[in-house]
Formats: sequence, C-alpha cells, structure tokens
Amino acid sequence: MLRQLLLLAHLLGVIAWIGGMFFAYFCLRPAAAKVLQPPLRLPLWSATFARFLPLAALAVAAIFGSGLAMLLQVGFANAPAGWHAMFTIGLVMIAVFGYVWLALFPQLRDHCAAADWPAAGADLLRIRQMVALNLLLGLATVVAAVSAR
Repeated sequence: MLRQLLLLAHLLGVIAWIGGMFFAYFCLRPAAAKVLQPPLRLPLWSATFARFLPLAALAVAAIFGSGLAMLLQVGFANAPAGWHAMFTIGLVMIAVFGYVWLALFPQLRDHCAAADWPAAGADLLRIRQMVALNLLLGLATVVAAVSAR
C-alpha cells in the first residue's frame, strides 16, 4: 500500500511538473509571441511563473521524496540501473529548476517591474533554454523508467 501511494505521489508530481513545462514551452510561448508585444508578453510570463514555480516546487518535492523513499525501500545496491539513472537525472533537473526559480525568475520579475523589456526578454530566453533542457532531461527519465526492470 505504501509503495502505491509513493508511486502515485511520484507520478502526480511528474505530470504536474513536466506537463506544465510542456504546456508553457509548446503552447503558451508560441501563442503569447504571436499575439502580444513585449510590454504585455513579458509581464504575462512573469505572472505565470509567479504562479507556476511554487506549485512546481511542491511537485519537485513530491517527486524527490517519493522517489528517494522507493529507492531506499529497495536499497541502492538492489535498484535497477534505470532507477539510478532516474535519480541522477532528477538531481540535475532539480538543480536546473532551482536556477530558474531562484536566479532567473527574480531577474525577469525585476526587469518587468522596471519595464526594461530588452533585459526581461534576455531573462525569458535563458528561462526558455533551461525549460527546454529540463524537458529533454524529463524525456530521458521517462526512457530510464521504461527501461528499468
């Protein structure tokens, strides 16, 4: 029963985090770029991240906590190689997320508040690059999860 609850928490966290990044990157970004000029588009992104990043942090905590608990139940030595890959890639993804939330997002927020659109645009570009990286790493973790036996 505990394993099923841990797996549920893990999967719900993954759906929220990866799904949110997928939506932002492939749906919201192109739509916002098409219909909004920078003085409207960049504050939209700032407001979106202000809502998404704290929720994503909860998802990240659920993923990490549940994943570590399941790994410890089995033991590192007995865990499949795919689990080790997921854990390692997950740590990198968490570092990337932390960089976005704690370093890049505050810059975007501050540049938007100052109406410094070129600087805010550069911040958003760096965030987009980090989101693309985490989406690729997320795909790699799914491959690791499917290959784990």
